[in-house]
Amino acid sequence: MTIPRIVIAGTHSGCGKTTIASGIMAALSKRGYRVQPFKVGPDFIDPSHHSAICGRSSRNLDPFLMGEEGCLATFLRACEGADIAVIEGVMGLFDGVDGADLSSTAHVARILQAPVILVIDAKGMSRSIHALIKGFRDYDPTITLAGVIINRIGSRHHREMVEGSLSLPSFGWIPRSDTLSLKSRHLGLVMAHESPVLNESGPLMEEYGNLDALVATAHKAPTITGVQVQGAPVPLQARIGVAHDSAFCFYYQDNLDLLRRTGADLVFFSPLAGELPEVDAVYYGGGYPELFLPQLETSRSTSGIRKAADSGLPVLAECGGLMYMAREISHDRTYRMTGILPAVAEMTKRLQALGYVKGTVHSPGSFLSACQEISGHEFHYSRLIPDRDARYVLTLSRGKGIDAGKDGLVAANTLGMYTHAYFSPIFARDLIHAASSFSRS
Repeated sequence: MTIPRIVIAGTHSGCGKTTIASGIMAALSKRGYRVQPFKVGPDFIDPSHHSAICGRSSRNLDPFLMGEEGCLATFLRACEGADIAVIEGVMGLFDGVDGADLSSTAHVARILQAPVILVIDAKGMSRSIHALIKGFRDYDPTITLAGVIINRIGSRHHREMVEGSLSLPSFGWIPRSDTLSLKSRHLGLVMAHESPVLNESGPLMEEYGNLDALVATAHKAPTITGVQVQGAPVPLQARIGVAHDSAFCFYYQDNLDLLRRTGADLVFFSPLAGELPEVDAVYYGGGYPELFLPQLETSRSTSGIRKAADSGLPVLAECGGLMYMAREISHDRTYRMTGILPAVAEMTKRLQALGYVKGTVHSPGSFLSACQEISGHEFHYSRLIPDRDARYVLTLSRGKGIDAGKDGLVAANTLGMYTHAYFSPIFARDLIHAASSFSRS
């Protein structure tokens, strides 16, 4: 498959690559290109902005979670019908897991054989930019570093001091802008439905970037061969409800796609609106339930899911969804939640866990089959306090989970975990099998 593609990398976090990448996506979309967006790493927030800008679901590309072949398969599936792919990097170009190459932007660029554009924050620098470029260019010759975008240029004179000695092509000279900044909260930037500001970066890139050169460089990426992306279609086996609103909005698009390919009909609903569809299982992702506790406490969906879970409905709940399954959440005051899981949750001012997760299902105490491996990510400012007799089914070899490497709290047919899991085919089949078994009971 031949798909023009470009990776927008950064020298470090905070250099402006999200604004630049989003601006490129917006400007190309306005020109009529069908832009397929991607994000390196396990982030949920940047992809929400990409999706809103491009009108196509952004996908995560993360070799730690997906493996190299998984990254290629996801890339090729998502690019069907697209004119160009724009991949936003994570952190600095060479920053991977535990300081190594794994899951770095460079790693993904190498897998995709994609040219890289390096975003450099020019604030406080002029001639030193050339030393920075030389270091990045020479550090790893397996990366095709096609050029740079110089961000936060302070004046015409500032540009002139830098431009004459550049050793790589420049694809843009972006002036400082105080209007194109997103508000932050404890889990990062606000979601796309809360602010359209990144979509407004398109005119900035149209005016100060060289989009024609970017597109021409993207077309130089070679054909990708030898990857099988389509399997045999699976008949519909179950209907799975997916909680999706401002409180529950963290989902890997690959997980939803895999459930569909494995035989699930997905029904999206809003717990905040009191909705609870007639389904065979329910999936609650992470998000920001702590921002909507009064609404969730009084929602018909909160009492309804408790009754459904008591009847054996399979429920999968991750992070924010896990908290919602607890008896209560403390945040300024205490709010009653579903009470399905034997625990209470509380918000904290300090980060409780951040990083990749690896674990194994160690017992058949849930709808997940034993001995399967789980990969995922955790990031939360809350903690769960389970009852003393609480049961766990997931033992982590990497990550914190609910309690010192224990995750996967179970009660009845409900499974709650802090891990945002990247579903394996076995994981998806187990959930769908549990749903279809419930529908027949």
